[in-house]
Amino acid sequence: MRRLGTAVLPWLAAGAVYGWAAWCFGGSSAPPGAVALVGGAVLLLGGCAAYFVLVGGTGGFFGALLLSLGLLLAVAAADQAASRPEVAVCPVREVHTKAEHSSGEGAPPTRTVYRFVLDCPGGYPAELKEGRAVAEKGARIRVAYDPRHRVSPELEGRTTPWTATLWAAALLILGTAIAWLKGSPTPT
Repeated sequence: MRRLGTAVLPWLAAGAVYGWAAWCFGGSSAPPGAVALVGGAVLLLGGCAAYFVLVGGTGGFFGALLLSLGLLLAVAAADQAASRPEVAVCPVREVHTKAEHSSGEGAPPTRTVYRFVLDCPGGYPAELKEGRAVAEKGARIRVAYDPRHRVSPELEGRTTPWTATLWAAALLILGTAIAWLKGSPTPT
């Protein structure tokens, strides 16, 4: 029975972290930012620590590592699924590019980040960051945003939580497999 509980732990932790993040990003009575951050950190670290203690050994270490990545992806999925109910048509005032270099042999290629300085009605959002050029200076873009500023603005229709959700599920499945195969440490 303890083995089953240990194997279910990643999914319970993911549900708790996702629920907390979804409430913090979109709830009408969500906590302040500092409380949201600390609460999320406690849930994430608590779930990983419990996993490590219950599974034990190197399996517990690597499983907790997989679990932590899966839980961070659950937060990303909650962010991407959060409501951005307002849409503004914003002229692009400036476009800035920044190359992010990776070092080392076999490192990922250089990635370019585009920062679009916007002139939206009401002054928000003031900028948008994307991994690709979506507009030139002077063009108008449609930006979906949360007027409460809990989640970052996105291009209208751009946000989808499926990629983060699928990667989180894959990592949670691996963590569950390790927990099931390793079981609980034997008492000494």
